[in-house]
Amino acid sequence: MDVQLCQMVGQMEKVGCLINFLVNSPAGTWFMKSIDASDTIKNGENMFKYLDEVVEEIGEENVVQVITDNASNYVNAGMRLMEKRSRLWWTPCAAHCIDLMLEDIGKLNVHATTLSRARQVVKFIYGHTWVLSLMRTFTKNHELIRPAITRFATAFLTLQSLYKQKQALYSNVLLRKMTTVPLVSVLREVDSEERPAMGYIYELMDSAKEKIAFNCRGMERKYGPIWRKIDARWTPQLHRPLHAAGYYLNPQLRYGDKFSNVDEVRKGLFECMDKMLDYQKRLKADIQLDSYDQAMGELGVVL
Repeated sequence: MDVQLCQMVGQMEKVGCLINFLVNSPAGTWFMKSIDASDTIKNGENMFKYLDEVVEEIGEENVVQVITDNASNYVNAGMRLMEKRSRLWWTPCAAHCIDLMLEDIGKLNVHATTLSRARQVVKFIYGHTWVLSLMRTFTKNHELIRPAITRFATAFLTLQSLYKQKQALYSNVLLRKMTTVPLVSVLREVDSEERPAMGYIYELMDSAKEKIAFNCRGMERKYGPIWRKIDARWTPQLHRPLHAAGYYLNPQLRYGDKFSNVDEVRKGLFECMDKMLDYQKRLKADIQLDSYDQAMGELGVVL
């Protein structure tokens, strides 16, 4: 059975750090074990040992990919793991990567100003009982999303909440909302457990960029800086062969009118096949891929 090893990090009451190892497979997701890494969390060598031990325990032949946070210690550990375990992939967490994109976008001057004002408005409302009571009267008890320190996406969700409750609050809230909501939607998708995101993340990111450009009325001076912030994270962190392969092998997208059969997509697919299949299985996969591309046999049946 192919399994996907997912590793996540959570703080423990700000006095330590626990690393939780979760394993995901077609049978579902389950907790494997937890390690107190309070004294070693910043050490890439120790992180490599932790990951390697878990892969060894599960069996390298059963592991498709190892997913971790995007911090430098995890990057170092993940790259070393791929060097030792040639048939598996290390992949940075998509949700964390998109969250960092939103952080970078939030630092752009026009966004930073609007976000700062939004935080001040929300802080004022929730800091004064009579104002809060008045707001709840007019919003019919709908609450505003309050900015959080740990997740950058909440800042943009706060803007969306403010705009929803009073459209005329700020004229530039609309622009900030329209240029970030597509990315927040991707974050929600990859953070959701409704369906595996691997086969959709490639298409979701391309679609989000197109929507941002459309919302900016195609004016490069408006969407260009945002695209560059996205690409700065996407290209080195999320633009992975597994995501390209997942996109190609997703029949919902492969047989769709908007499927993009560009060289980088096929290259990613072939990299995965070369890495994960021996010679005989690769030959068989090539034949099956031809049938898949041409929708032959049962693959051509419309459901």
